[in-house]
Amino acid sequence: MPSTTLPTVPLGRTGMQITRVGLGAWAIGGAGWAYAWGPQDDAESIAAIRHCVESGINWMDTAAIYGHGHSEEIVRQALEPYSDDERPYVFTKCGLEIDREDPYRPAPRVGDAQSLRRGVEESLRRLGVETLDLLQMHWPAADGTPLEDYWQTLLDLQAEGKARAVGLSNHDVKSLEIAEKLGHVQTLQPPFSAIRREVAEKELPWCAAHETGVIVYSPMQAGLLSGRFNAARAAALPKDDWRSRDPNFTGEQAAANFALADSLRPIAERHNVTVAAVAVAWTLAWPGVTGAIVGARRPEQVDGWLPAATLQLTDEDLDEIAAAIERTGAGAGPARPPRQ
Repeated sequence: MPSTTLPTVPLGRTGMQITRVGLGAWAIGGAGWAYAWGPQDDAESIAAIRHCVESGINWMDTAAIYGHGHSEEIVRQALEPYSDDERPYVFTKCGLEIDREDPYRPAPRVGDAQSLRRGVEESLRRLGVETLDLLQMHWPAADGTPLEDYWQTLLDLQAEGKARAVGLSNHDVKSLEIAEKLGHVQTLQPPFSAIRREVAEKELPWCAAHETGVIVYSPMQAGLLSGRFNAARAAALPKDDWRSRDPNFTGEQAAANFALADSLRPIAERHNVTVAAVAVAWTLAWPGVTGAIVGARRPEQVDGWLPAATLQLTDEDLDEIAAAIERTGAGAGPARPPRQ
């Protein structure tokens, strides 16, 4: 296990112990593809990754599609100086086919075994490893491949030593139940934040009952709950940032989302942390959630949410957030974790 001074928890039955927060490398993929966050300085990306490692974070999440492989390449460069004991776990995803001729075309969701195997070999090469710590199917396939077939491909890749553990991303309970009959779903990676709460109803309880590790993504809802966003900044997002087209940032829900973020400030002040840390800690308060994937493009951004790794919100905090969710009308889904 990578060494760390931060608290760790078991990632399901994978045998890996992970910190409650991990670095998300989506934005690190840089510009020039359909779901980019705009230009990114590679040197700053590397500095952010190394700052995470030196701060005790022992895992990070990337994907082949992020920057069409560029994110995986940057992760490899950033981790080159570290020994096996120092190197964090690296999780990646497959199933989105890269279009080199038209990088702005939304990537097809492919479950074909040959395509998945080719993509995994490319990820292994870009990351410079022989075995992936965790391989996840990014989205349900849309090419006609049955779930049973592409999940079996991932199970086969695990059996062949290409991945230490395998899981699903963006799959619902029905899909989890189908996959589980073939082989244990070791992890689920769903979207989850105080704005996007739908998975708390079914997916999180299912994972808790089946000892499936859950690493949630976008716990700050792509920055909306960072405490540093407002209507003016959202309106100024450049066209090459995918958030400029997201209704959460510019649509009718935007005002409610900003109001919810503002409601987290008194809680942050009580705990002497940032709004971002409170937003991340809220996702970690839910039973079934193992860890949260949090993005950063610069070292100082890491410092803003790192306290979430140890922050425990009180019942009063959770009640206050639930009331704010109801009051603002932000998002959808259960507003509060069950009382313990």
